[in-house]
Amino acid sequence: MRRALGALLLLAVALLPFVASCGDGDSVVIATTGDYHPFNFINSEGAIDGFERELGDELCRRAGLTCEWVVHDWETLIPDLGAERFDVILAGMSITAERETLIDFTDPYYPPRPSVYLARAGAGEEALRGRLGVTEHTIYSDYLEERGVAYVPLAGSVDAAAAVLAGEVDAVLVDHGYAVAKLAEHAGRLEAVGPQVRLDRGLGLGVRTGSELLGAFNEALDAMKADGTLNALIRRWLGEEAATFE
Repeated sequence: MRRALGALLLLAVALLPFVASCGDGDSVVIATTGDYHPFNFINSEGAIDGFERELGDELCRRAGLTCEWVVHDWETLIPDLGAERFDVILAGMSITAERETLIDFTDPYYPPRPSVYLARAGAGEEALRGRLGVTEHTIYSDYLEERGVAYVPLAGSVDAAAAVLAGEVDAVLVDHGYAVAKLAEHAGRLEAVGPQVRLDRGLGLGVRTGSELLGAFNEALDAMKADGTLNALIRRWLGEEAATFE
């Protein structure tokens, strides 16, 4: 969904000193960013929380794995996965052909849906002729750059919807799941405007090329889809309007 290759090829940096554990099987380290509510965030108790935290814990339980969670910088997730600093990326990462040349992705845990523009309620498509904001080093910044469209770069730690509501930008291009969650959270204050844009094939867990974890997580995902657990998790965290699996 959200972020693209761009700065992923920067030099690796050290893992942040934050670890959380679950399970009792073979040890697996999962990296997330902790800054993408409601997918992943740090809660008031200082713990990793969100849709992806709960999803990852359930996948590890079903696969019989012990999961340790670490918070990591977005820009170096892919190179540091390759450097074996951790074993899995679960951080709102879109499945794209470009990324698949570097890592393997599981089947989607959030279905592919077109990305959308969010603006303040009542702004209409006029907002798209104003200041467009997108998070840096994402599929959205790449999309606008490829088309020569000027935009206001937003740091990864900045909530795009909050930037719109604060008047820092007039509209933001974001993924479907995030848009649904923010439209519900800020009901009556935000609206979707303009065209929808299909940029990816949904969200997936990233693992090193050839990793045996790919099969284990896909099997657990299939089971969660089959028994309805994944759809229930999506709706609980992202809202009733979120995309689900048939």
